[in-house]
Amino acid sequence: MSERRTRAHVFVTGRVQGVYYRANTRDTAGEYGVDGWVRNLDDGRVEAVFEGPEDAVAAMVEWCHEGSPAADVEDVAAEYEAPQGEEGFHIRR
Repeated sequence: MSERRTRAHVFVTGRVQGVYYRANTRDTAGEYGVDGWVRNLDDGRVEAVFEGPEDAVAAMVEWCHEGSPAADVEDVAAEYEAPQGEEGFHIRR
């Protein structure tokens, strides 16, 4: 696994609220050892930040295209940035 850390700022569009998308994202991030956060936006999208080893962050961005079993993802937009020292993974309200 790559030890270089990166950060991805992700916006997920589709039927992604009310379908346990945030909880599944948190659980999956824990499995991959990725830090960051996830939250619902007022416009119906989900926003997330993933920080960790490059390959783990890339795997999380890829996972977002499917998301939770009940989700219907239309689009995933990801911008890569310098890590900002996120610790743990949280659901933001």
